[in-house]
Amino acid sequence: MAAVPVAACRLLRLRAAGAEGHWRRLRGAGLPRAFLQPPSADADATQRREVAHFTFQPDPEPLEYGQTQKMNLFQAVTSALDNSLAKDPTAVIFGEDVAFGGVFRCTVGLRDKYGKDRVFNTPLCEQGIVGFGIGIAVTGATAIAEIQFADYIFPAFDQIVNEAAKYRYRSGDLFNCGSLTIRSPWGCVGHGALYHSQSPEAFFAHCPGIKVVVPRSPFQAKGLLLSCIEDKNPCIFFEPKILYRAAVEQVPIEPYNIPLSQAEVIQEGSDVTLVAWGTQVHVIREVASMAQEKLGVSCEVIDLRTILPWDVDTVCKSVVKTGRLLVSHEAPLTGGFASEISSTVQEECFLNLEAPISRVCGYDTPFPHIFEPFYIPDKWKCYDALRKMINY
Repeated sequence: MAAVPVAACRLLRLRAAGAEGHWRRLRGAGLPRAFLQPPSADADATQRREVAHFTFQPDPEPLEYGQTQKMNLFQAVTSALDNSLAKDPTAVIFGEDVAFGGVFRCTVGLRDKYGKDRVFNTPLCEQGIVGFGIGIAVTGATAIAEIQFADYIFPAFDQIVNEAAKYRYRSGDLFNCGSLTIRSPWGCVGHGALYHSQSPEAFFAHCPGIKVVVPRSPFQAKGLLLSCIEDKNPCIFFEPKILYRAAVEQVPIEPYNIPLSQAEVIQEGSDVTLVAWGTQVHVIREVASMAQEKLGVSCEVIDLRTILPWDVDTVCKSVVKTGRLLVSHEAPLTGGFASEISSTVQEECFLNLEAPISRVCGYDTPFPHIFEPFYIPDKWKCYDALRKMINY
């Protein structure tokens, strides 16, 4: 019976795609603009609007891992997967369309290089993809599953939460599926709307037994993904899809690891602690620059990197120093992971706080389409919250 709603969902996706294609054909048919949409003096200006709400800031070129190459984020993911398949003969990659390179091209060329038995497509069934991955991992092989969009990970929720996360515990460590890694494109992209923009990390942060990781850059993505694949616990690796091509920097060609559950202090400061992960790290880096320039405020910027288990010590150590904390993420405010961080910091650093902790997040609504610029927690919202904290 579980296949019925899955099939219905696929049908709706196909119908939506067909409607979009029909709309495009109408637009190209030479029909008057007024027939398709009301005339607007700002129509041309709207088409030229910059969608990106941040400026990617590459890190300095890493020198400790040998030769580097300029890569964007999806190429860094491809490089990590290539390294894993080359190193581990039991590693397999599977998911919807991965044999063809994937919708975001993260597996381009891997099937040709390693064969159809190690890089292969699956049916359109997320529950089946993860369940299959659990079975492979239990045999001792390395399973790297792709869920095509994080928005569609929910049919696999039971497999992740009730099977993968609990496999070791319920068997008394006789069996485990620790060699399972689930990759998935995540976060807003400028035009994804309800079903291609969500950030569901908080749903899984409530589940002991798995690790949840979100990188901010190509260098971070490769090192963290390799660590997830080699970790002895099932991991969910969310990839900020807006950064697949927007983020470009020098990345080592050879494999390397970045430790999980260790936040990184990107910029040291003394007045306010800013915490984020994924794309939002670049937003708060701009906020830190604005605060220094306009207010003379020194901000400490922290990339959390691992959502579960998260690095409590690094965040609390920073808040003890600064006395103020702002946490920002794209997901809705209520129940978002910023709530967990805020609660923990309030318990651990209460006497050090100079102002209430601020959460700058998405609204408690479905992710909108044309109103995305108003929904996302951009630098102006974060800057306004920071200014209020300073003036508290």
